[in-house]
Amino acid sequence: MLFIQALLRGAIPLIIMGGIALSLYFQANYSDAKGTFTAGLITFFVGATTVIYNIDHWGFTKQSGIHFLIMLITVYPILLFSGWFTIASVFDAFKIFLLFLAVGAVLWLVLSTLAKFYSR
Repeated sequence: MLFIQALLRGAIPLIIMGGIALSLYFQANYSDAKGTFTAGLITFFVGATTVIYNIDHWGFTKQSGIHFLIMLITVYPILLFSGWFTIASVFDAFKIFLLFLAVGAVLWLVLSTLAKFYSR
């Protein structure tokens, strides 16, 4: 059941973003089409992995850690190959990793705070 939920949570935004990307592609707006599809891929993995927080017998720390690891092996490489950043050295890849961590930490703090607030 979690697998189906994960697919739905990830596939719905990917299909929408993919449709927009396809429309942009057919309008010969290739750069925006690639960027939109890349954002759709990231949204797919972020959305799909939210089901981790529905596994009640895991603690919040374990859920967060596994979510982070999945983001690290999916979203971070997408960022590296997206073309959104100039990568001329390992240091550039490290700067992207730091950005990945910073954005992830802010989103995690905001969303976990909202989840606690609304679960009362």
